[in-house]
Amino acid sequence: MGGGVLLGMPGLWADDNCEPSDHYTSKVGGIPDWPFPLETLPERLLLCDACGIKLCLVAQVYAPVSDGSLKIDDRLLLVFGCTKPNCGSSSISYRALRIQRSSEERESPAGSQDESPLTAYCVSGSKSNWPEDPDDESDDNMDLDALANALSEAGSLASQSKKSFKNLKSQIVIKPSPVHARVVDMETPVLPCFYVYTQEEASSRDVPSLCSNYSALSIKIKGSDGGNHEKEEAWEEEAYEYDKALTADRTYLKFKKKLDGNPEQCFRYLYGGKPLLATAEVGEAGSCKLCDSPRHYEMQLMSPLIYFLQEAADDSQKHSLENWNWMTLIVHTCSMNCSNKLDGEESSADGWVVAEEGVIVQFEKLMQESTNLGFFS
Repeated sequence: MGGGVLLGMPGLWADDNCEPSDHYTSKVGGIPDWPFPLETLPERLLLCDACGIKLCLVAQVYAPVSDGSLKIDDRLLLVFGCTKPNCGSSSISYRALRIQRSSEERESPAGSQDESPLTAYCVSGSKSNWPEDPDDESDDNMDLDALANALSEAGSLASQSKKSFKNLKSQIVIKPSPVHARVVDMETPVLPCFYVYTQEEASSRDVPSLCSNYSALSIKIKGSDGGNHEKEEAWEEEAYEYDKALTADRTYLKFKKKLDGNPEQCFRYLYGGKPLLATAEVGEAGSCKLCDSPRHYEMQLMSPLIYFLQEAADDSQKHSLENWNWMTLIVHTCSMNCSNKLDGEESSADGWVVAEEGVIVQFEKLMQESTNLGFFS
């Protein structure tokens, strides 16, 4: 991932909340797709620090890194939360894990590190076995056996690549993870599962696009189906509130403006960037527990994610999710992407590194205060 801010947008619902995918898949809810046997993971990492019960998966985000000399394809972030009513509004009831292939497992035996995923995919298909250009004059001497072998290999390759484009990179891993039996622990709560696709956030200077999104939201709220004139008035009114409401909290107003620009965003991703804050009061992300390097911002979950989960949750889950009143969960990760082992504890599982990272939770208090001031009534 790279470039500007990437937004995680809701895609298709899973047929089964426990259905397996792979660690190249980004999704909300469901069961984590561990690339190693779960029993190798320290149990404490999946328990709530407040009540001690097992955490549920909130989001799984495939997060490869390509930054200068650093290139890690096999990397994902997992965010967990507690569904116990008294824990949903506590910051210590959420946990983020960074999982990546250890450094000694990253060496590529063939191919250039600079190859694009699609190029590497073609190379893995042994395109050197294909015959020369059929328009070439030498096609009269073409080896029919070689052609038959190439076509057979191409058919086999195609049958293995029916996954969606979002999982294309799973075809190019250097050392594929072994398939592990999927064990669903009945004591672990499972949230409704839907898949997530990413799109780049439009620049704030892209006024027509931003106006269109915000106008549609305003009309939906007001129940109006008026013409363009009404849409323009709705946007102008909100612009005045953002720019002229000097008594409101400026940090929150900026947060709401970005959120309303893409009201379905479930997460925001910008490796090493700056978070979108709901409140100016920011907690400490701390340093990496493995190498003591400073952590930097990588991603944050957004409150629309809770809305979508509530839409598909059963009665017991809805009761638990009502206590999730956060505006955003901000995840900070090791700036060095280290692959060290935790002192006194095995943190490397089957060639993979598991690191607990920092989570900062910002709750909706500011939203309630701003609403009481009458700016968003």
